[in-house]
Amino acid sequence: MTGADVLLLALGAVAVGAGVLVVTTKHLVRAGLYLVVCLGALAGDFLVLSAELVAWVQVLIYVGAVVVLLLFAVMLTRAPIGASDDLDRPGWPAALIGGGAGLGLTVLLIDAYRWSSVALPAAGTAERLGEQIFQSWVLPFEVLSVLLLSALVGAIVLSRPDIGRPVPQRDATAAPDARVDVEPGGRR
Repeated sequence: MTGADVLLLALGAVAVGAGVLVVTTKHLVRAGLYLVVCLGALAGDFLVLSAELVAWVQVLIYVGAVVVLLLFAVMLTRAPIGASDDLDRPGWPAALIGGGAGLGLTVLLIDAYRWSSVALPAAGTAERLGEQIFQSWVLPFEVLSVLLLSALVGAIVLSRPDIGRPVPQRDATAAPDARVDVEPGGRR
């Protein structure tokens, strides 16, 4: 076992541990931060496998954009930041399904490769990857950008409870210095 194998297994263990913490914590913000650790460990795995471009795309897109979008959505929708009792559900069905899926994948991989070594293809270049993305994969790339934009707009709309609610009108018979009721935060 080489040093790269040990590093790959260690980063994999960190990713699995952080993934378990994502789904078991009762704190929504902490779950987002554990997701950052999990995705960062996956980027480290890509670096060990000599896929530097994929590793940095993982960091920039998933850690830098998706997790930040998730945390902004949590903050904009005024979701509870602390521990939530409604997130406490029985974990045995999820553990049973996850364990079964993991065992099935392990058996499948062992049966397919039987511990044999696999020849690696020639290393790709950023130029070749760019040609593939912007020639054959341009439509899914653009659909993903529209999806992320609509998710951000949806989070903003959900965070504004005053959208669609009529603004209170001033009573014509009221005194000129009468105030309109204002909710906490300055919204009408």
